[in-house]
Amino acid sequence: MSTRNRQRGATLVVGLVMLVVLTLLVLSAMRSSNISMRIVGNMQMQEETATAAVQATEQVISTNFTASPASQVIAVDINNDGTTDYTANVPAPICTGSLSLTNVNLDPTNPADKDCISSGTAQNTGLMVSGVAAATTGQSWCYLQQWEVQAQVTDDRTGAVANSVQGVSMRVPAGTACP
Repeated sequence: MSTRNRQRGATLVVGLVMLVVLTLLVLSAMRSSNISMRIVGNMQMQEETATAAVQATEQVISTNFTASPASQVIAVDINNDGTTDYTANVPAPICTGSLSLTNVNLDPTNPADKDCISSGTAQNTGLMVSGVAAATTGQSWCYLQQWEVQAQVTDDRTGAVANSVQGVSMRVPAGTACP
């Protein structure tokens, strides 16, 4: 047999080995990209769940929750399509502290403080009347309270769980209980 005939068979074997190696590389790349897509999808679901927990917390904080703190179940629509995407469980907010404010702590030029300033001449109005000086000492008609609001969201589709804990400091009318 001539050398040329033997080389033709070797070329076929080398070509087949190269095709097998190339096929294995392509399969490995496909598997790696599928795993990467799953990781990115899981991260997106985790972020959406965390966002839902924060939205639920913010929704509670935007209400007058200090008057009657209670547990709530809040429906959250992340993509604003009109359907509930997540359900957040928000336990009753917890008051962690209450501080009685004095008139010295308040600024008469700040509109948010005007309802809290007590006056020696305008009793129990909660308003600073023009020309009436507020007593610089003495209790105001407000407390400064610190609250802790928590929310937990579990995505039933993916199993992603997110917790949100947010502290908030609020001015409340004097006499508001800190349970």
